Amino acid sequence: MRIHALDVDEALASLKTVAGGLSTGEAARRLTEFGPNHLEEVEREPLLLRCAREFTHFFAIILWIGAGLAFIAEHFDPGQGMARLGVAIVGVIVVNGIFSFWQEYKAERAVAALRQLLPQKVKTLRGGEIVEMLASELVPGDIVLLEEGDYVPADCRLIEVFGLRVNLSTVTGESLAKARNVEPSTEESALQAKNVVLAGTSVVSGQGRGVVFATGMHTEFGRIAHLTQTAGATTSPLQREIARLSRIVASLATGMGVLLFCVGQAMGLPTWENLLFAIGIIVANVPEGLLPTVTLSLAMATQRMARRNALVRHLPAVEALGSTTVICSDKTGTLTQNHMSVQQLWVGGAFLPRADLDKQENLIPEHRELFINAALCHNLKDVDVHGQRTQHGDPMEIALAEIGREMVGDLQGFSRVDEIAFDTDRKRMSVLCETPQGRMLYCKGALETVLATCRFIHFDAGLATIDPAARTRLLAAQDEMAGAGLRVLAFAHRAVADGVVPVDEQEMILAGLIGLEDPPRSAVPEAIARCTAAGIRIIMVTGDHPRTALAISRQIGLVHSEQVSVISGEQLRLMSPTQLQLALDAPEIIFARVAAEQKMRIVEALKKKGEIVAVTGDGVNDAPALKTADIGIAMGISGTDVAKSAADLILLDDNFASIVSAIEEGRAVFENIRKFLTYILSSNIPELVPYLAFVLFRIPLPLTILQILAVDLGTDMLPALALGAEKPDPAVMTRPPRARGERLLSWGLLARAYLFLGMLEATAAMLAFFFVLDTGAWHYGEVLDRADPLYLQATAACLATIVVMQMINLYLCRHPRRSSFTYGLGGNPYLQFGILAELAVIVFILYTPAGNWLFGTAPISGASWLLAIACAALMYLLEELRKAVLRRTTKD
Repeated sequence: MRIHALDVDEALASLKTVAGGLSTGEAARRLTEFGPNHLEEVEREPLLLRCAREFTHFFAIILWIGAGLAFIAEHFDPGQGMARLGVAIVGVIVVNGIFSFWQEYKAERAVAALRQLLPQKVKTLRGGEIVEMLASELVPGDIVLLEEGDYVPADCRLIEVFGLRVNLSTVTGESLAKARNVEPSTEESALQAKNVVLAGTSVVSGQGRGVVFATGMHTEFGRIAHLTQTAGATTSPLQREIARLSRIVASLATGMGVLLFCVGQAMGLPTWENLLFAIGIIVANVPEGLLPTVTLSLAMATQRMARRNALVRHLPAVEALGSTTVICSDKTGTLTQNHMSVQQLWVGGAFLPRADLDKQENLIPEHRELFINAALCHNLKDVDVHGQRTQHGDPMEIALAEIGREMVGDLQGFSRVDEIAFDTDRKRMSVLCETPQGRMLYCKGALETVLATCRFIHFDAGLATIDPAARTRLLAAQDEMAGAGLRVLAFAHRAVADGVVPVDEQEMILAGLIGLEDPPRSAVPEAIARCTAAGIRIIMVTGDHPRTALAISRQIGLVHSEQVSVISGEQLRLMSPTQLQLALDAPEIIFARVAAEQKMRIVEALKKKGEIVAVTGDGVNDAPALKTADIGIAMGISGTDVAKSAADLILLDDNFASIVSAIEEGRAVFENIRKFLTYILSSNIPELVPYLAFVLFRIPLPLTILQILAVDLGTDMLPALALGAEKPDPAVMTRPPRARGERLLSWGLLARAYLFLGMLEATAAMLAFFFVLDTGAWHYGEVLDRADPLYLQATAACLATIVVMQMINLYLCRHPRRSSFTYGLGGNPYLQFGILAELAVIVFILYTPAGNWLFGTAPISGASWLLAIACAALMYLLEELRKAVLRRTTKD
């Protein structure tokens, strides 16, 4: 029988469960029978096939063709070493393919591991106790507790509701929120039944309890195979630019290879050898490992961010963080501790500090309804966490409930009947309760909205009609409390006839005001100062009172002047888009009493002004602003499931300082990729110049194809990757944000890599080559055989010098302006590992029979090593001199 056609008791009985939930043992048995509550992942491409793709891309195909030509040449003209070249090229293909696959796989695993840091949790009843558990552990028959902002974790038949409305768009496509009830339904399908909530939908407002009747792939959500299961991975703008850069470099390299092939043909070089050398030139100038290295660099940055309590949900967010210019931040819980405590009350027409409350023996009986209201008007849950009972919910409501119960004691005989849910337009909530004195409606919220529902006020002398004088006293009291940085709530109540369920609040009695303190987080002032130094503007956007927002802003150093522009939600509502954009020109601005929906207007206005905007949010209504912003940041502790799913970044500790840490890491990623590019592009010139000298000046070829490949895919790979793993530069947060249109590959970077560092390396390499030839009494015009020991030593010296220069260059590329002396040798253990790997490769090439045979080298003398070291030291001094001149003549 369709479960939505049954009444509540029948529905529970049909699933062999009760309103208090399943026992732990029965739940474990059902989990074994029905399996975990998650959607099966779409079958991915097999690992072997994905690995095979690394051997069949464009540049790999060029290498395969080169290897094939080498073997064909060996067949028709044996003894020329072409077979050895073919074997070496195949080895290069294998090494590069495996390395690229490993990088991509490691990056994918890193991102997958990060997703597990924040699994969806749900509150359920097990054996009559509320427990918090993973959504994947739900089974049919479990009783799930739902509240505003939650994602529905499984298909549930509702058994209790209080103003529950759900967004069904993920299943039905309808975006309008729909009210739910517990009455049996005559609808044919559960999709239309009003007593059912479906997995994947979200709670817009209210609360409810439901019994799970379908999990995992048996839910409606699972049956329709939601599109997110087959969605492809997002490619970031940075990754697209890297791909674009690779294509440009590949086109230039291919053109260069074709041109040099034509030149070689014109000079009468053997066609086979000339063709293979052209292929070598192409391969030497193309950074094949660039894209996987960038992906891995981004993934490593996300892992570092996670260790600093910032969980990245999408890789594109990493780079966008680095160019953020404005942060729109909530106050409560982000800039403040979200640990509320009652500090002051306004009751009976007078202020009363919390510390003096216990001394007022007559006050509590006279104003009992105020404290009953504080104790009952909330949405807290008693949850069992690790065997301990604790209240779970808004810290503000926890503080109010604590003082309420402390003042009135036992509330036996009081029970909730219904609720008028809070929303950001009403800015208040009410609960209807059965009490020993009859039905009562208790209301709390912002004074301006609660006051509009009240006719009377409770003074010490008794009830009085709210007249203009009383209204003025109330507003003045609120301003004074808010001016002290307190969050102020008004409380009202009235009696309700038995059997009546009011739909709104009216004719209420205002019982008093309570002011709560939420101290700023200790790390926030320093984080704000760092943002200011980094050229990042911070705008507080809060639902709190303007004077409270201003007081907290001054405490944390967000504003300093007396001319602060404070814009309320009502003022914002009356502004045109143009007026809002002009208002945002104010040097210091705060938005207060702002509804969550108005955040999106502020974000859109800032984006129109050309800003890169990060915005924080925690509620279901924050989702549009989080999606609209360049970076949406959700709270990991207080945030709703809906807010988290809309965000790019989740703060695991809800701390503003973690945003600043994430921005620092985002900036570091961009800089690290530039370091990596500078390093690998520098070695292209000493690989190209020897061939140009060979063609133009008819000298022996100083560097062979295999030796070029040894540099690009052997000695350079790991050191370059180490640069991609550099920690943020300490000064990265003292510079303004990167311009939106700034390219990764700038003219300055190219000039430094090609015209300065590259030319120094090329000069040193040629000097080492001619030094060995000169010591062997070679004279210009003499032709050396390819197997001549003198020629083998000369090319080996040229190769060794390039490698030594690149070792020094690794440290020079750590910063384009700062002296490498300030870094020392520490700070990045990957650099030392890269250097050791580079040394191991060059020693293998020069001093082992296999390396000599494969790469056409011979051991070199100590004098050649000393010359290489001297040249590297000279390059180090010249680059340090260039940096010193740059620091003196230009600003960072």
